[in-house]
Amino acid sequence: MAAPVVGLNVLNVLSLAVDTALCGRLPDKEVVLAALGYAVQLLFLLQVFMFGLSIGAVALVARAYGATQHGRVQHVLDQALLGTVLVSVFIAVFGNLAARPLVRMLGGDEHVTDEAMRFLRPLLTFTVFTYMILLFAAVLRGVGNTALAFRVALLQNVLNLVFNSTLIHGAFGIPGYGVAGAAWGTVASQALSTMVLFWQLRRGAVPGVTLRFARRLDLSTFRQLWTVGVPAGLDMVILNASFMSLVALLGYLDDVAVGAHGVGLRVMALAFVPGMSVAQATAALVGQALGAGEPERARAVYRSSLVLCLGIMATTGLVITTFAPWIVAIFDVDAASPMGRYAVVWMQILGLGMPAIAPWVATSGLLQGAGETQTCLRISLWVTLLVQMPCSALLGIALGWGPVGVWLGLPLAGIARVAMGYSAYRSGRWARTGA
Repeated sequence: MAAPVVGLNVLNVLSLAVDTALCGRLPDKEVVLAALGYAVQLLFLLQVFMFGLSIGAVALVARAYGATQHGRVQHVLDQALLGTVLVSVFIAVFGNLAARPLVRMLGGDEHVTDEAMRFLRPLLTFTVFTYMILLFAAVLRGVGNTALAFRVALLQNVLNLVFNSTLIHGAFGIPGYGVAGAAWGTVASQALSTMVLFWQLRRGAVPGVTLRFARRLDLSTFRQLWTVGVPAGLDMVILNASFMSLVALLGYLDDVAVGAHGVGLRVMALAFVPGMSVAQATAALVGQALGAGEPERARAVYRSSLVLCLGIMATTGLVITTFAPWIVAIFDVDAASPMGRYAVVWMQILGLGMPAIAPWVATSGLLQGAGETQTCLRISLWVTLLVQMPCSALLGIALGWGPVGVWLGLPLAGIARVAMGYSAYRSGRWARTGA
């Protein structure tokens, strides 16, 4: 089950990496890459509402599917689909109103902010396509059909590459639109992929389940979705706030470091894909096991997840640490330039810290699958406020270590998450069975 999820998440991250690599070949690339760094961070922040809803959908769908309650699966999908539309409308309106002041607040100057807005406007306006894809992937994961989501993501990436390479630089008689072309190419590929998923689900890709819009909200089901989803969303708010604090600290120190941070974030997102994919598969399998009333099977899934995450993330970290200068060159950044040197150091810190955080990745999957997202939220809140933010500020600014000190706060926070996550697992409170 995890293999298609790994492929799906690699492809999702790859679309952003393609945007970055293509935009890195535009004139004034340091401004462009800094703008993308701010823009992507903001998009991640605004995505937390939908992330929470999708986590709630996976937990409820997996438990119902494990208990063979297919009518319940259909009902949860109907309500989650309606919720996705409502969240998309809110983000489209709020995001377009708040994006510019938020980018400026993060430290972008006028030129960088203008470039960031050219990228953000189309993606925020048509965010419904992004969110529909997230929801359908979550539901398919909950019922164990990850292959369909992977195939559609593969199609989306091919379309994204064709559209973006054409619209960013111009081809086939079409002029180049720079970063705005990257956004419009991504929107077009997401829209077509959403249509394919609609068609597949309508024709019965999931046995016993079809795609339909609920005419009204079922407050009981919606409350259950948000009981699980809101803490998961707030967890992402805290995670994004921690990353935004890094951007703010880096912006205070050096705008070039912000651009390097943006390049590193693409690598980080890709590097964490295999481990996070195992965690997502863990969440679905744990939910199904608990729905079927088999907590020991859930524990066995978790133990396997620990081994897989540690092995995968340690190997990935070694590759990143060793080949960081060559990875930077993929984004058309000279490793000997100021931005390149920063990016290499950032990637090496990331690579060395990956094995330390691997157990937490597996534990987060267990807790999300069990619906214990409040536990994840508490851990993230305390670690971010008491470890990551203070350490980044202390090392980076107070002790004068610069961007390197700012980045070192992340692996230190990861170690604290592992310790608190292990304590949560040992408590056994997550092992509640039934749909």
